[in-house]
Amino acid sequence: MSGILFDEIVFGPVKSRRFGVSLGINLLPLHGKMCSFNCVYCECGLNEESRKERHILFSAAEINASLQSRFKALKSGGLDPDNITFAGNGEPTLHPEFEAIIENTIELRDAFFPKALITVLSNATRLDRDNVKRALLRIDNNVLKLDAGSNAIFQAINRPTYPVTLEKIVQELTSFGGDLVIQTMLIRGGVEGKYVDNTTDEELALYLQHLREINPKLVMLYPIDRQTPYRTLEKVPEAEFKALADRIEMMGFKAEVFY
Repeated sequence: MSGILFDEIVFGPVKSRRFGVSLGINLLPLHGKMCSFNCVYCECGLNEESRKERHILFSAAEINASLQSRFKALKSGGLDPDNITFAGNGEPTLHPEFEAIIENTIELRDAFFPKALITVLSNATRLDRDNVKRALLRIDNNVLKLDAGSNAIFQAINRPTYPVTLEKIVQELTSFGGDLVIQTMLIRGGVEGKYVDNTTDEELALYLQHLREINPKLVMLYPIDRQTPYRTLEKVPEAEFKALADRIEMMGFKAEVFY
């Protein structure tokens, strides 16, 4: 089942549930998904649907030129974004020039929209790379994924495309010393004959233990909001999100539900 792909380097601004008026940046191929996860709920579709496409990445110089052009147009139109958000067709930190792109974006932000925040939405698979970590620590919002308490559910929901464990992901998240935001999708339902569920008592207990280690400045909780590759997945009721947010806040962390 095909998903939603962004066909521009810079898209929007759009009104975001989480980030206000957000200008999006897609560092990945315009006609195919490129990701180190193959999440069962991904709105971009499954990785295998994009393998027939030839993945062409724009250079840091091309991305910088596109950003500069859009920033000038927005400035002349009197529209200031609240957020400059790296998202797009997969995992943005896969771009080989990611650090240079972040540096260029910070310079342009400071010149055109100094009040705007820079946000990266990442699945946290490349935090062990020094260049990626340096870049993320320079921006305002590192929004990093944690969707499971156990490695079994991590493998079943996020389905990494190379050997990596949840324990390794948590270790790297913890290394940020609290300078990060955790984003979590609550989900359950059938996937290829198996039932996946990260909302059980056991999963949530382990998840909360991970949060205690990671010490995030904020936890963002959100449900399925768009079409997923598997229609057998269900939208978890809002009451369960609120109950989890209450548990997180009782631990001393800030939690927001975007339902």
